[in-house]
Amino acid sequence: MKNETYWKKLLSSAITTAEELSRHLPIDREKIEKVIARYPMRINSYYLSLIRHQGDPLWKQAIPDIAEIEDTWGDDDPLTEEAQSPVPNLIHRYPDRAVFLISSECAMFCRYCMRKRKIGHPFVVNDHTIDAGIRYIRDHTDIRDMILSGGDPLLLDDERLKTTLTQLRAISHVEIIRIHTRIPCTLPQRITPELCDMLKAFHPLYINTHFNHPDEITPQSSMACAMLANAGIPMGCQTVLLKGVNDDPEIMKRLMQKLMSIRVKPYYIHQSDLVRGTGHFHTHPEKGLEIIEKLRGHTSGLCVPHFMIDLPGGGGKIPLLPEYVQKKEPHRWLIRNYEGKSFEYPIKGKNNGHS
Repeated sequence: MKNETYWKKLLSSAITTAEELSRHLPIDREKIEKVIARYPMRINSYYLSLIRHQGDPLWKQAIPDIAEIEDTWGDDDPLTEEAQSPVPNLIHRYPDRAVFLISSECAMFCRYCMRKRKIGHPFVVNDHTIDAGIRYIRDHTDIRDMILSGGDPLLLDDERLKTTLTQLRAISHVEIIRIHTRIPCTLPQRITPELCDMLKAFHPLYINTHFNHPDEITPQSSMACAMLANAGIPMGCQTVLLKGVNDDPEIMKRLMQKLMSIRVKPYYIHQSDLVRGTGHFHTHPEKGLEIIEKLRGHTSGLCVPHFMIDLPGGGGKIPLLPEYVQKKEPHRWLIRNYEGKSFEYPIKGKNNGHS
């Protein structure tokens, strides 16, 4: 079977109804039906095969939970993406970069999705919205860094994706193109030799992918990441901190180490966004700081990502850092290390005998 035919077959046969899901997993059909009436479900057979038992970390990410409709905490669009979209599907929040939604499809509808309001619902991406986005980017010369998102850009056919990449590369002020995709994790069969050969033509091109648990790193996903890395594409991972999935320092350390072993650089751990229908995944920010502390010094610095929080109201992303400086004095700072031990750090200055 040709590569393209195979991944499309996996996608087209994905589970979307409670009745289909009940043939594979022990579920409460009535509750599942209530949830997917509002927030649709899609689980392809590859990701379904990774679920080991009811309620495990991969189950939580893929299987609808009644909490999605019982908990009204949060907002549909807490990051005010719509208000920061000068044209449909293009978010221009930061001065020199923009997010361009070029696909409305995902290989799996993750239950914690930041765009839960859109994914699985009528969400129009077509030639008109792509053309409007390209015109906007062309007219705004301050945009040097383009992030392609969705949906998932890698669910576009090779030729469709190539067309958009070609249009962006023709804009002289666009220096960098980034693709944000969960495909290497949720449908690694989509990463084909043909896709990788096509992407090589558009360097500097970066891919940020999205693994949340060590069990998602399989021989298939490892191969997908290897193919992309072999095509010269630097790869990073943006992990979302999720209660009951990865809110444990040891799990997160294992994930970060496994990512490095498949040539994916841990980039961000995201505090989960304040999205309606996802409150049951939310953790206190202190949990993220604890995890960063348990990573720093306890594993390679290459394995330590930034812990980021995306501020509600469109304030943008900021890093949250553990507090290592215990005391600041004119001539010295008192700083603790990863073991909790305190050390003096002398401060050079005019009034302490140094010039």
